Amino acid sequence: MSKQFGIDIRLGDLDLTQLVKKAWHGANLSVNQVIGLVGGSGLALISALVTLALIPVVSFYFLRDWGSIIAKLQRLVPRYQEQTLLRLAREADQVLASFLRGQLFVMLCLGIFYSIALSIIGVQLSFVIGMLSGLLSFVPYLGFIIGFLLASLTVLMQHPEGVYVLYVLGVYGAGQVLESFVLTPLLLGGKIGLHPVAVIFAILAGGQLFGFTGVLLALPVAAVLLVVLRFLQGQYIKSEFYQSQPKTSDS
Repeated sequence: MSKQFGIDIRLGDLDLTQLVKKAWHGANLSVNQVIGLVGGSGLALISALVTLALIPVVSFYFLRDWGSIIAKLQRLVPRYQEQTLLRLAREADQVLASFLRGQLFVMLCLGIFYSIALSIIGVQLSFVIGMLSGLLSFVPYLGFIIGFLLASLTVLMQHPEGVYVLYVLGVYGAGQVLESFVLTPLLLGGKIGLHPVAVIFAILAGGQLFGFTGVLLALPVAAVLLVVLRFLQGQYIKSEFYQSQPKTSDS
């Protein structure tokens, strides 16, 4: 600027031209970072939507071809182990079916609890929000998060005082305790044959080892492992090692 207009723009030891250049460079970096962040989030969202869209398609083909898949797998099993493996598969199938029925019952109980509790504290649409929270509780923490957000927004539109949000938080906190320490151990544990303490331990261990996926799959995996352990226990009891008498030496 000093060459073009004969003016040297400085404030003390600061050169405004250099400051503008640095600011423009920083702005470019910020814009690039924002674009990268938005682009990454958009790709993650598209990937999640594609996965959700594929779930019903893959499920349809699995259900349609399930009989032929099982028949092909059955032909690969050694003949002398066929009956044993089929019995284990049937027992695992029964246990998983019992788990699903128990999970549905837990979801229903949670939905009723949330509906009644939200109605008591005066939340509009308490039945809809409560039942939605219960249905989404199949995915760990999803029912809590979605239900709490919906109930909080609803109660804030009714009562601007923030204290009502604390009431909602208390309701969902109580629901989490009820689900984790009462409903899941008693209802699901009884359905799959696990002790309530074993159910709690399985969920905690799954979350610690594999995070969110571990919490989601902890009980089904524990149920199948229980079937295998029962089989191994039966084999051990039938074994010669278990039934043999100790040899006594003649004195």
